[in-house]
Amino acid sequence: MTNEELKQFYFGAYSFEEDCRGYLIAYQYTRAQMDYFEEVSEFWYDRCKASSAKTIEMITDATQISVEYDIEWEGSQDTFELMVDGLITQITYVKDLEMEGTLSWTLPEGFKSVVLYLPADETVYLRNFQINGTARRPEKKEKVLWLGDSITQGFGPLRSAQTYVSVANRLLNYDIINQGIGGYVYDKNSLMKMEGYYPDKLIVALGTNQYGDPTMTAVEEYYETLMGIYGKEIPVLCISPLWRGDNPDGVATLTRYCENIRKIAGSYPNVKIVDGFGLVPHLSEYFLDDLHPNCLGCEIYGRNLVEEIRRIGF
Repeated sequence: MTNEELKQFYFGAYSFEEDCRGYLIAYQYTRAQMDYFEEVSEFWYDRCKASSAKTIEMITDATQISVEYDIEWEGSQDTFELMVDGLITQITYVKDLEMEGTLSWTLPEGFKSVVLYLPADETVYLRNFQINGTARRPEKKEKVLWLGDSITQGFGPLRSAQTYVSVANRLLNYDIINQGIGGYVYDKNSLMKMEGYYPDKLIVALGTNQYGDPTMTAVEEYYETLMGIYGKEIPVLCISPLWRGDNPDGVATLTRYCENIRKIAGSYPNVKIVDGFGLVPHLSEYFLDDLHPNCLGCEIYGRNLVEEIRRIGF
């Protein structure tokens, strides 16, 4: 399969490039956005190119597939995961791999749905995708731009198929671009028009990294900018920050901050609100570090989010 052919099965990318070695590079941000991150923060710049929520998906009768990979940047080591007909069948941990190599999988006979989850906190290039059968692109629902911080990018479960975005989207079947970045905040400067990309919906899950701010100016300016780019007709979902147990003295401050986020976002008629405090139990057992949900926490987060999305009609 050529890189051009592979693109039709590659989800989660805004644009593609091919390097001199023939590797396909997928980006979820525009060049202008990436230039901005490079200017203001190396930490954000590294993560804005990560393979967050990117997948290779197809309906196929193949019994063998393989792909050459190159891990260009490595954050928290998570996984490549293969799902067949809704069931994870193989997990390959980045910590067990060379930085460059080939991954191969054996598939059952007959037509089936196949999803390859790429690592959430690594930057992965692909080339020479091999398949010994036919394949067609699966149908998706709405185009959704998902904006957030490290929890949305996928840090916490250390499993690419178990981020809350992956869990939720297995039920929602959105065609998503995930613009979550570790450490990110409500920053209006990162919001730029993405030429040729017109999402049907927006999801915003930010705030946990700046709940100590003395004012809500950043949140107000973020939503003003967001509406200026996408208009006030597009459906927007605001998920206020989750509970976090790493700073018991700051719970009251976080609670007030979440209330103010919901008030600001809710002032726009096209924005629906989900209270993050109601999505994951307030217990350390559901978190990696009392901040980022672990596998169990993300499973519950994703499923509860889907229930809320359906309940409020987003």
